Amino acid sequence: MIERTFMMIKPDGVQRGKVGEIIRRIENKGYRIVDIKMVRPTEILLDAHYAEHVGKSFYPSLVAYMTSGPVIAMIGEGTNIVAGWRMLMGATNPTDAAPGTIRGDLGREWQSDAIMNLVHGSDSVTTAKREIELWFS
Repeated sequence: MIERTFMMIKPDGVQRGKVGEIIRRIENKGYRIVDIKMVRPTEILLDAHYAEHVGKSFYPSLVAYMTSGPVIAMIGEGTNIVAGWRMLMGATNPTDAAPGTIRGDLGREWQSDAIMNLVHGSDSVTTAKREIELWFS
């Protein structure tokens, strides 16, 4: 089934010059990027995006990390892209991510105070719709 999902290259991916490599992997998988932009996230946008985490102990460091530089926000389209993109990203913790995945090949050591893991992807079609509306309104 053709789906759309929200995809993001986080500040560490941009800062480390991994944008081209990550986009190459997306396109090599056969997914289309139907919209793309570089954004410097605001705390207001992040509060909406990460609403379920606001108030948690790690949230201030997450916001500090996500506002540390620009991100690449994308809308991806393809057959079963929500699940496929999550598999292509790899496990959340780069140390646990399998070789061949973005986080497994390009990720660095996990830092407990911030989720510096290069990329983000929506966890469901419903979440994708919400995140696309937030980032591409």
